[in-house]
Amino acid sequence: MAGNSFGQVFRITTFGESHGGAVGVVVDGMTPGIELTTEEVQKQLDRRKPGQSSITTPRKEPDTVNILSGIFEGKTTGTPLLMILYNSDFEPEAYVAIKDMFRPGHADFTYLQKYGVRDWRGSGRASGRETAGRVAGGAVARKLLAGRNITVRAHTAKAAGVTCHSYDPEVIEKNPLRACDAEAAKEMEKRVTALKEQDDSAGGMVECRISGVAPGLGEPVFDKLDAELAHAMLSIGAVKGIEFGAGFRVAEMSGSEHNDQMGENGFLTNNAGGIIGGISNGEEIVFRVAVKPTSSIARLQQTVDMEGKTRTIRTEGRHDACICPRIVPVVEAMACLVLEDHFKRQAAMLAT
Repeated sequence: MAGNSFGQVFRITTFGESHGGAVGVVVDGMTPGIELTTEEVQKQLDRRKPGQSSITTPRKEPDTVNILSGIFEGKTTGTPLLMILYNSDFEPEAYVAIKDMFRPGHADFTYLQKYGVRDWRGSGRASGRETAGRVAGGAVARKLLAGRNITVRAHTAKAAGVTCHSYDPEVIEKNPLRACDAEAAKEMEKRVTALKEQDDSAGGMVECRISGVAPGLGEPVFDKLDAELAHAMLSIGAVKGIEFGAGFRVAEMSGSEHNDQMGENGFLTNNAGGIIGGISNGEEIVFRVAVKPTSSIARLQQTVDMEGKTRTIRTEGRHDACICPRIVPVVEAMACLVLEDHFKRQAAMLAT
């Protein structure tokens, strides 16, 4: 496996580079006969695309999706869906001056060590632009999950040191951080803007809540539902950690505090985050991912060049001051892909 595909029965393969001709995805294992429009996919892509606010990259990509196969007369055929987004606003010349240097925080060095060659235009295959294909594929999975009455919603829970203290889903799409707390969002934006003006960037935390999953979804041992959600999230370039339910607080809890006791109407708490033994327990599935600060900053930093000589570098160009708001739809997309894959695996098991 070359690491460009994800999923077993419902499977995606993404392709393309940041400054190449296009990016996109092939979706295999699609249910036939499902009504699917480009507008449904475009809606999710518009949430991820650049140029949404002053704290995201000003790169102006329309991210217009073209569905080239797998659709006939408005319905899926069950054959592979190929969705492509042509790049239109790429500026590889912005990287010419630093193409022989390794940018701190980027995959330049590791890609060169693995392949012996690297695409210095932006981050090539390691660019966050690769996630456009994931979001397109996730939009298809979301359509199938909607038929199961399942909702997947993520939001920025923390950014630039500011934490949300309330949860209001109605405000998530009404502020540039996609935060769930309107007041916290204002302070987040202020701090991120200040860091941007200092040629720096901000990290944060994104939380995802999944409702409507009945108990019994998931696999034992190696393919646990939470393990595969973790795999999905950690495959996103900017994500450096994940926790479910009570998360890392469990290290300080006693068993009597952490155990989710049960009553006649279900579990009394949700410290497990909706998954026990790798299988859903019917409660809301809740997890949080740690998002690193954007590596591309114009601040002067130390590095080495291709010959191993010490150099100083500024990563000029058009970059997000905080990745959190644009990673929200990516987190949702990957969660949708995991869930739909598990539903199809469950159906295959029950059919045998």
